[in-house]
Amino acid sequence: MKILALSDQECPWLWDYLDRRRLEGIDLILSCGDLKPQYLSFIVTFAHCPVLYVHGNHDDRYAQTPPEGCICIEDKLYTYQGVRILGLGGSIRYKPEGEHQYTQRQMDRRVLRRKLDLYRQGGVDILLTHAPALGLNDGEDLCHTGFDAFNGLMDRYKPRYFIHGHVHMSYGQDIPRLDCYKTTKVINAYESYTFEY
Repeated sequence: MKILALSDQECPWLWDYLDRRRLEGIDLILSCGDLKPQYLSFIVTFAHCPVLYVHGNHDDRYAQTPPEGCICIEDKLYTYQGVRILGLGGSIRYKPEGEHQYTQRQMDRRVLRRKLDLYRQGGVDILLTHAPALGLNDGEDLCHTGFDAFNGLMDRYKPRYFIHGHVHMSYGQDIPRLDCYKTTKVINAYESYTFEY
């Protein structure tokens, strides 16, 4: 299965200049958030596959203008062609007001609420989030701190992939696109990244 992961920055070759070859052979599109809803709606009209998404910390606008034709998997364990995908969007709470921001404790509770689903489905294959895991390619500032709950999910369920955004690769040269956490392959989906599942 060929998967296109998107996050944080609209890809010019899909948005401004639409190179349809970029969508050829794509079986699934996963959005890690902080993308314009119009962008995702535009992509789904040209893609011959579903677009699944979680919210980023800047996606308050999705309440009024959700991405048309796309599937929100926020707080859900969604199965597509036998691949189990758990969606947990949002970032660490770094200001008093704002949608899609959580404390470490709130994210722990969100994960706990999925425990029965994970048990029934026999685990998860792809963990799709906006924020990174704590201490794994996250930032040193509060806004870009990762969630410890994601480390726990990877320890317990050993998903094949952990896909996140939030930490823009344009922030510096030392931000990796690919990494590993034990047996889980970690992908920073900033702008766009295609991989084979």
